[in-house]
Amino acid sequence: METIVLDIDETLVRDGRHWASWADWLGVPAHTLSALVGAVVAQGRDATDALRILRPDMDVDQAYAARVAAGRGDHLDESDLYQDVRPALGDLRAAGVRVVVAGNGTARTGELLRALDLPADLVVTSDEWGVRKPDPEFFARVATVAGAAPQATLYVGDHPAEDLFPAAAAGLRTAHLRRGPYGHWWADHPDVVETADFRIGALTELASLKDPAEVAGPGPAGASAPGAAGRETATDAPGRDVSAGGEPKGVRRGVLRSIR
Repeated sequence: METIVLDIDETLVRDGRHWASWADWLGVPAHTLSALVGAVVAQGRDATDALRILRPDMDVDQAYAARVAAGRGDHLDESDLYQDVRPALGDLRAAGVRVVVAGNGTARTGELLRALDLPADLVVTSDEWGVRKPDPEFFARVATVAGAAPQATLYVGDHPAEDLFPAAAAGLRTAHLRRGPYGHWWADHPDVVETADFRIGALTELASLKDPAEVAGPGPAGASAPGAAGRETATDAPGRDVSAGGEPKGVRRGVLRSIR
């Protein structure tokens, strides 16, 4: 890959502070809101629906603006990054790969991320572009800033409907990250398995990924050969039980919002 583009939330940044701050704003225990987030994720719904369960008449954008006005808007520092972020991005840059961070977020989020001086060539958020995932225009912007052909550009994210499916529809290569509620719950859904070029458990696996078309026979320890659709699992989750037909037992089925 010539360019690797990474999502932000639950790819680079833990969402724990985000949801804890919302819980505090709404006056509910953090574990209550976390449980509701998990419930809506398992239903294939947007995570912000958890807020509307607590406050059915809430306008989330207006509520966020009120938080900002009260001095309780976005906050992000080094402790919010997953531990593999700097090593992974550093390895990619050292290998000559162009690294772009592009995901949904406020302009303030973009400022805070750039202040962390990540080993990336570009850091940009949806609000700065004026378009949010999964809008196709967002991924058209990704293709433009990538500076490489779509087939030489890999988009990495945890969210099937906001990251994986629209990036694939835009002609980009894709890596689904088993991280965060969406990444874990939907990791083995048939749509994810079929669509993702790679399925990974850590960002540090990115530097060693090989094009599935170049893989022949069993891969290295911890890796599996491409399936019928030519997809590769870079690292299977511990204890993953694969049936004779190649589908994990206990696979997460149900309604998964897809725009394919």
